[in-house]
Amino acid sequence: MSERIFIIEDDANLLYGLQSRFSSEGYEVETSMGEEDGPELLSLIKRGKFDYLVLDVILPKHDGFNLIEEIRSDETIADTPIFIFTDLSEADGKARSEELGINYYFVKSDFDVNEFADKVVRIISNKEKMEEME
Repeated sequence: MSERIFIIEDDANLLYGLQSRFSSEGYEVETSMGEEDGPELLSLIKRGKFDYLVLDVILPKHDGFNLIEEIRSDETIADTPIFIFTDLSEADGKARSEELGINYYFVKSDFDVNEFADKVVRIISNKEKMEEME
């Protein structure tokens, strides 16, 4: 069974670019444009049993930071690794993300879709190698 990634991104070009890229790497990918309200998004995440989340914290109907708080407070999904991919500058969002337990924070202006996807794939691969060594 391949690993599952859920991408929540309101920019259709980025969303479909990431979906295509991760799918080509062998991941099972589901997506949302963030048009659901908070409880509905949280329900999708819980039902999907995803291995990883890629999240833009600026969403149309729900604050991404609030969604992270909800994820981290739900013991069934609290440990799900979250990759932030956002337009918020480091000064605006990185400290808050770290407070919420986010280790992977990327600013969109620093990466194109393929560069970001490459970084995520490398992080996941390195994490898996470390777990195998333990």
